[in-house]
Amino acid sequence: MDFLAGEVLYFNKPLKWTSFDLVNKFRYKLSRKLGVKKIKVGHAGTLDPLATGVMILCTGKATKRIDEFQYQTKEYVATLKLGETTPSFDLEKEVDAVYPTEHITRELVEETLKHFIGKIEQVPPVFSACKIEGKRAYELARKGEEVPLKAKTLVIDEIELLECALPVVKIRVVCSKGTYIRALARDIGEALHSGAHLIALERTRIGDITLDCCLNPEEIDDFLNEKIEKTNTI
Repeated sequence: MDFLAGEVLYFNKPLKWTSFDLVNKFRYKLSRKLGVKKIKVGHAGTLDPLATGVMILCTGKATKRIDEFQYQTKEYVATLKLGETTPSFDLEKEVDAVYPTEHITRELVEETLKHFIGKIEQVPPVFSACKIEGKRAYELARKGEEVPLKAKTLVIDEIELLECALPVVKIRVVCSKGTYIRALARDIGEALHSGAHLIALERTRIGDITLDCCLNPEEIDDFLNEKIEKTNTI
C-alpha cells in the first residue's frame, strides 16, 4: 500500500474516542512507521465520542475523496430511552426533564417511526459541530450562550424497530448526510408526546462499507507492519 500517494482505510471507532483521536492515533503510528514527519490523514464523517462504528480514514492524495464518502448513505443502530431528555440528547449531559411513558406501546412506537421516513426537516443539536459565525455550536452551548440553529432538510430512507423493552427501544436508521441521530431521538420522543435521548449509537455502514470491513485501533501496528513490509518487498 502507498500511504503517501493515498489510501482509503476503514476503522471501528471505539466508545469515548473522538473522531480526531482516531485520526491522530493512526497518523502518529503511520508517520513513525514510514519515517516521515508529516502525512495527510483525514476522516469522512464525524462520530460523537459516545458513538461507535464505521469511520473512513483517507491518507495522502486520497483525502480529496473525503467529500465522496461523506455523501454516501449511512446506517446506524440507535438505542433510545423514552421518558427522559438531556440537553445534549445523549448521555453527555445529565437528565434535565422527565416525561410520562405509560401511554406508549410497541404499536404506537412503530406507527410513530413511519412518520420519519422520507424527506424531513431537522434542527441540529446545540451540542454539535455546526458552525455559527465561525464558531462551533457546542462551544457556545457549553458557555451557556444562545445557539440559534436553523432546520435542515434531510432524508431518512429506512427506520426499523429492532427491540422494544419500554422505556428503551432500539432502532435501525438508514439516512442521508447531515442527519443527527441524537436530534432524531429528540424528535421521536416529542412525537410520542414524551421525551427521549440516546443511550447508545453505532454506525454500522457507510455506503457499502460495513463493520466487518473495519480495523480496530489495537490492530493498527500489525496492519502497518504487514502492509508496509509487503510494499517494501515488492
